[in-house]
Amino acid sequence: MEDPYQNNVTQPQGGDGGQFTHPPQEGSGYPYQTDLPAKDEDDAASDATEGHDEGEQMYEGEYQGIPHPDEIKEARRAARMEARRKARQEAQLEDEDDLPDQYENIMEDCGHGRFQWTLFAVLGLALMADGVDSYVVGFVLPSAEKDMCITNADKGMLGLLVYVAMLAGALVWGGLSDKLGRRKVLIYVLTIDIVFSFLSCFAQGYGFFLFFRFCSGFGIGGSIPIVYTYFAEFLQIEKRGEHLSWLCMFWMLGGLYASFTAWGIIPHYGWGFAIGTEVQFHGWRAFILVCTFPAIAALVGLIFMPESPRFLLENARHDEAWMILRNVHDTNWKAKGEPERVFTVTNIKTPQTQEDEFIEIQSETGTAFQRWTVRHTTLLQQVMSNVMSLSAAEFRLQSLFLVIVWFCLAFSYHGLGVWFPDMIKYMQYEEYEAKTRVFHRERVERFHFNFSLVNQIHREGEYIHDKFEDIEMKSVKFEHSLFENCYFEDIRSTNTFFENCTLKNTVFYNTDLWEEKFKDCHMENTTFLHPKKGCHLNFQEENDIVIYLVSFLGSLAVLPGNIISALFMDKIGRIKIIGGSMLGSAACSFLLLLSFSQGAVICWQCLFYAVSVAAWNGLQVISVEVYPTAKRATAFGILNAVCKFAAILGSFIFASFIGITRIVPIFLAIAALVCGGLLALKLPETREKVLS
Repeated sequence: MEDPYQNNVTQPQGGDGGQFTHPPQEGSGYPYQTDLPAKDEDDAASDATEGHDEGEQMYEGEYQGIPHPDEIKEARRAARMEARRKARQEAQLEDEDDLPDQYENIMEDCGHGRFQWTLFAVLGLALMADGVDSYVVGFVLPSAEKDMCITNADKGMLGLLVYVAMLAGALVWGGLSDKLGRRKVLIYVLTIDIVFSFLSCFAQGYGFFLFFRFCSGFGIGGSIPIVYTYFAEFLQIEKRGEHLSWLCMFWMLGGLYASFTAWGIIPHYGWGFAIGTEVQFHGWRAFILVCTFPAIAALVGLIFMPESPRFLLENARHDEAWMILRNVHDTNWKAKGEPERVFTVTNIKTPQTQEDEFIEIQSETGTAFQRWTVRHTTLLQQVMSNVMSLSAAEFRLQSLFLVIVWFCLAFSYHGLGVWFPDMIKYMQYEEYEAKTRVFHRERVERFHFNFSLVNQIHREGEYIHDKFEDIEMKSVKFEHSLFENCYFEDIRSTNTFFENCTLKNTVFYNTDLWEEKFKDCHMENTTFLHPKKGCHLNFQEENDIVIYLVSFLGSLAVLPGNIISALFMDKIGRIKIIGGSMLGSAACSFLLLLSFSQGAVICWQCLFYAVSVAAWNGLQVISVEVYPTAKRATAFGILNAVCKFAAILGSFIFASFIGITRIVPIFLAIAALVCGGLLALKLPETREKVLS
């Protein structure tokens, strides 16, 4: 079989995967000469101390029998390489892992330092933007539904379409990043999210608002697969599990940021302006605008970050990869006070590829439109072939297990994520309804109502020559009542209705009591003057602080679970973390059967989130490590799309049982978590696995 790697490739000048050799030229800008003999690892290591006389430096532990840290590092590297060599021999494999092994050694030489921490902050902000977007719709709906007259059916459509958009975004952008590059596609993703989020702030009609939120969700939906893939390819094996877990904390910070800013902005009606009755900009629109800040910051930072060198090497872009790796090496060691360290890599083995050449040849002919069509059609074919290759025998079983575990965790997590706040609202409603005052067959004549009516039911009443002026009616219902010669002026209403009532010689002046408030009513000589058409915003009613408090505490509860999973991800392994977390979450779900108050529900919610976050971290780490570089983001995108589908299904099922029973949703969550947790133990352990 022909060797797919070039064994003596020095710094290339092209990307066709063949053998390239730079002639030794002065001023070429490369710190090495290609006519020098190849160095072995021991010689390469000696260059790291170039300019220092080893006789002049003394290691403090030399006479105490303590090994030098560099010796420990080399011993670990040699042990790993020997284990991988034996594994290849047993499997009768050839040199297919030469690039992964070499790249791992290069990343160890580059070290972990300033460059990785800078990239960590930038990608963390991108992940934070995804977390913020997951909360936006839930926070703005109570106000937006009144501002734009959104019905309950339209409300459900908004939440559904946003998740569908994220699902589609994960599939599309994950696949494209394996062909176009991690950095480039992530820039596209963030730009789309920022532009359409900004436009949704000013959308006055529900149709435009729905379209802009859909486009924003489609953009940000691709961020998670790309962020984890991008960061993992800059990490050495000892750091990968821990630092990918630390990165997960930014999703929690997104929830905290959204909860805190929503509470500080949305309830304040004065944070906005209006131009007539057609253009309005209230607090909830300002909140959406503020939610774009993490994405903007991430986009700015990403401009200064390089492409993943591992992606470049897989696509035979050797020069670019080498320069980036040298920059990573120099940045880290200069920050550690060792600028004399020299980047000793002079050759990198890379696979041959003819895809780029094939595209370029075809794109040379025809019109501009034909060239554009050929390039993008070929790109689509390559993405689809990547997707189809994931169903091959080598990936089929592990992909199936991963899909089931992702589905089980997302189904229970997002299902309960909807159930928690809805259950609290239902408890509030039951408590409020229990305090409802009922008036039966009252007769009120020539009375001036100048005080608010709250949480009342009036049945078979008679109101003769009465005046209702400058008051608020909140949760008031009139049933089978008579209004004769009455006058209503400056009335503000919330959840107020007239059912089967008779109105004679009655005037409504400057009120929001309009057609939808009167159900099966008989009107005789009734007049409506200067009605407040449209919807009425009542921020005291629609923005209960509990909405923000529940989300804030739920996000904050994730912190200890994040810290513990990050510290132990590399010590006890991904599989035990995932399985233990999901089984522990199932036990926490069972405790929900014992919650009969709002405080108890909030308490168990926080405990559930704290335990389950470790499973999320473990799944995201293993999903990055189990697939090869050429398919990594594509596979992660598919898994993330499965997660979004499970979230849609779980949210719909769990919400349908609110007010009916709590047993069914809780046992569904327990069954899914136990099933996923046991199946997770069958997944391959990737703690010592080099990125293939």
